[in-house]
Order: sequence, then C-alpha cells, then structure tokens
Amino acid sequence: MTPDDLAARLGIPGGPLFFPVTAYGPDGAVAPDVYRAHVRRGVEAGAAAVFACCGTGEFHALSPEEYELCVRAAVEETAGRVPVVAGTGYGTALAVHYARTAAGAGADGLLAMPPYLVVAGQEGLLRHYREIAAATPLPVVVYQRDNAVFTPGTVVGLARTEGIIGLKDGVGDLGLMQRIVSAVRTEAPGDFLYFNGLPTAEQTQPAYRAIGVPLYSSAVFCFAPEVAQAFHGALETGDEAVVRRLQDGFFRPFVELRSQGSGYAVSLVKAGVRMSGLEVGEVRPPLHEPAPEHLERLAGLIERGHALVKGEGA
Repeated sequence: MTPDDLAARLGIPGGPLFFPVTAYGPDGAVAPDVYRAHVRRGVEAGAAAVFACCGTGEFHALSPEEYELCVRAAVEETAGRVPVVAGTGYGTALAVHYARTAAGAGADGLLAMPPYLVVAGQEGLLRHYREIAAATPLPVVVYQRDNAVFTPGTVVGLARTEGIIGLKDGVGDLGLMQRIVSAVRTEAPGDFLYFNGLPTAEQTQPAYRAIGVPLYSSAVFCFAPEVAQAFHGALETGDEAVVRRLQDGFFRPFVELRSQGSGYAVSLVKAGVRMSGLEVGEVRPPLHEPAPEHLERLAGLIERGHALVKGEGA
C-alpha cells in the first residue's frame, strides 16, 4: 500500500480506528489465537483500521519476536479488509529495526511513537522521524506526545518528508494543534492527516474536529464497540443529542474512572476486553491491574453505555 493509498483509506470516516490490546495466556506468553480473535471481532464490528502493537497494545512490553508475531497475525486476520498500521519506537536504530520487521510482516503503515528517554531538540526529532520514514516503503504517522512535542515549523518539515503522511496528537494543546494545522495548510499543502490520540479521544473529539482534526483513536472500541460505533456515527451525521448523551453518560465517567490509576489508559481497557468475554490476560509490568472497586465501576459503566446506545437511561 503506497502512502497515498493508506492516506486515502485512513481518511475515509468509515468507523473508529481500532487499537487492539495484546493477548497473553495464563503463562504470560503472547496468545496468538486469542489476539487473532480480538482483531477479528474488531474488524467485524466495523473498525476502519487496525493499529497493532501500539500504546494500547503494550508495544513497550513486547520482545521483537512477539512484536513480529502479533503484527503478522493482525495482517493475516484482516486479510486486506482494512489497513494494518504497526507501532514503532525507541531510539532511531531500534525504531528502524521495528519498522523493517513490520514491513516484512506485511503491515501497511507505521505509527512512530516518541524516541526512548531523551528530550531532543526539534532538529534531532525531525532527523529521527525522517530516518524511520526512509528505512522502508511504509507510510508513517508520527505520534506527538511526552518527549516528542513539535513546533508548527517542525510539522511542516514532517509533512514535506516523503513517506510521512500524518500526525497523531497525544498532547491535547488545542492552540498548538490549531497553529500546526494552519502552518501545514499554508506551507505544505496536501493531504496531510491529523489524528486525535488522547486517551478516550471521544471526550475531546468535537473540539478537535472543529480545528480540522477529523480522525481519532478509540480505545473504547476494544471492549464496547457498539458504544464507540454509536458515538462515531452520531459525530459523522451531526446528531448532537446522541453525542452529548454518550459523552455525559459514558465517556466522561469513563475518563474520570481512568484517572483513578496510573496506566489505566491500558489496563482498564484490557479489563474491559476481558469483561466482554475474551480472556486476553493481564497487563505486563510496569503496568498494573485496576483495583477491584474500579473494575466494579467499569462493569457498571459498560452496562450503562449499552443502555444509552439503545436510548435507555438517558
């Protein structure tokens, strides 16, 4: 899939972007059959793309061999129905290694996460992502968060780089994103993609959409696809009543629950997948499982979300 092909596929608002969790068995090893079932469920539920081995998929916790196993499984399970974008990260050399592994496993693109540990200047960050983009034919979406926060000028440089097709924002500075969108629009016009990558992006997506960021990742889609799809459809059709009902009754309470523990943006989602009937195992260290009272609240929220989709309890 060429950069233009992937950009066109991702730019179609056909459904939420799906970031599957990575399944582990009772022995703690990757469980490929369960992972395949999780990916298959997401595609059948209407995902527009599968982002394998990214943040929700615990990229940081996977060995290179496990990473390749999962990317290849996602590619085989989707069978070309939707694009598969694989995570990559760490320092430049390892990021390039993972990028090439993803290409060899059949991925359609890359999500380039921040480099490991160092706080680099804009020139170094630009060089880092350009080297990743040059390492394979795979198109690259750059993930802005933590120690990789860009000036508008740097994003213009990214947009002018062959193979880099978009920016995913996990910072949440709408003023900065507005300036980035404006700078790229005027200095590097073209079909550059923007994604809202904040945890539980549904809660902030109306604001992002207003400044020209139409795409977003959905962790909720992992365990409550009906709720995520209902919100996505309402946002696309302009059904403000449904958008507000789901934000007020489900997404805001979920964000508040997520804030009760460090790492809950992953471990709470994984717990939700288990509650949906798929035994994907627990998170690996250094993440930890949610407290029992938080799991009880999550179960209640999932039940409420499904009721709200049916128009009950509004």
